[in-house]
Amino acid sequence: MLYYLFEYLDKTLDIPGTGVFQYITFRSALALMLSLLLSTIYGKRIINFLRNQQVGETVRELGLQGQNEKAGTPTMGGLIIIFATLVPVLLFARLHNIYIVLLIVTTLWMGTIGFVDDYIKIFKKDKEGLKGIFKVIGQVGLGIIVGAVLYFNPAVTVRTDTGRTDVFKSSTNTTVVLPAPVEEKSTATTIPFVKNNEFDYAEILAFTGEGYEKWAWLIFIPVVIFIITAVSNGANLTDGIDGLAAGTSAVSVLALGIFTFVSGNIIFSNYLNIMYIPNSGEMTVFISAFVGALIGFLWYNSYPASVFMGDTGSLTIGGIIAVLAIAVRKELLIPLLCGIFLVENFSVVLQVSYFKFTKKRYGEGRRIFLMSPLHHHYQKKGYHESKIVTRFWIVAIMLAILSIVTLKLR
Repeated sequence: MLYYLFEYLDKTLDIPGTGVFQYITFRSALALMLSLLLSTIYGKRIINFLRNQQVGETVRELGLQGQNEKAGTPTMGGLIIIFATLVPVLLFARLHNIYIVLLIVTTLWMGTIGFVDDYIKIFKKDKEGLKGIFKVIGQVGLGIIVGAVLYFNPAVTVRTDTGRTDVFKSSTNTTVVLPAPVEEKSTATTIPFVKNNEFDYAEILAFTGEGYEKWAWLIFIPVVIFIITAVSNGANLTDGIDGLAAGTSAVSVLALGIFTFVSGNIIFSNYLNIMYIPNSGEMTVFISAFVGALIGFLWYNSYPASVFMGDTGSLTIGGIIAVLAIAVRKELLIPLLCGIFLVENFSVVLQVSYFKFTKKRYGEGRRIFLMSPLHHHYQKKGYHESKIVTRFWIVAIMLAILSIVTLKLR
């Protein structure tokens, strides 16, 4: 909203300094600072409100050290993240930008699913929360919306050819003038670590003959649904000990912020020889607010946690990361960038599958890990929560750096 106010003041009244709001970097910095302030200052008030409403975590007996001390800790802390993200976005982002609209819808949509799940657990005294089928329906519904908008909306385009670069030489220096990019609708994405790394989902249907491009949505939308479901569930499983999900997510989102900034800038995208995605740079404002909210949330969620994010936060985090990666055409990088989520997911799948297999074959279920998800395995081995979280953060940082390196490493 402030963006439009200052745009009006700049164009109509020509007030000095108001034009600075046109710069994504300036608005991103403001969004980051405001989200940090909101999450740290108003976060305490939200925690007190949750505590007064007796919104406390019910801890299942899993035989983990320090587990009983967590009973009664306020949950639904994801409300802090959502609040501290949306307020700066509404103030500083261009709200008519299609990517910003999608991210706001994703935040509210996944936040609502998580909130209902937490509400059932706390107030209905049902430890299972929202039925799994309803969670999946909600995730699939969001996937259909996001996939359809990205595929059909005319504002979502990519650069296919920048044309010839005209170089004009003067007596003193050389000036390079970049022509306007040629933009078109496309389902192209990026394959990491590969030269000529653009892959079009439509090519999967090439065997059907001429005109196959118009049916590309049959591939693209299911892919979007799968990614959103997988990443949101991965974030949900990672939220098991103090500071783990928020910290690793902040690292991944920060890396995505670099991708959105360079992909949305014609100069940087040409220099790095990567896909140029018009208008995607605006997502940097949202990402800055989101990172600030996550870091501010860690003020209260670090060990020993004063509040848990609950499904309200974890499902929202996963949904946002998935949509960001898809929008910036880096969804094939998710297994690396969100490697922590992937490993946590796989540890559960492997544990359950192996247990069922051995029970059927030997009559007794056996386990690969002492407990799943993976962070609980290390708890069972005697590692302190803080040590586990710190090491997972370090791994997340290494994966994020490697992901960023893919901009040039091919």
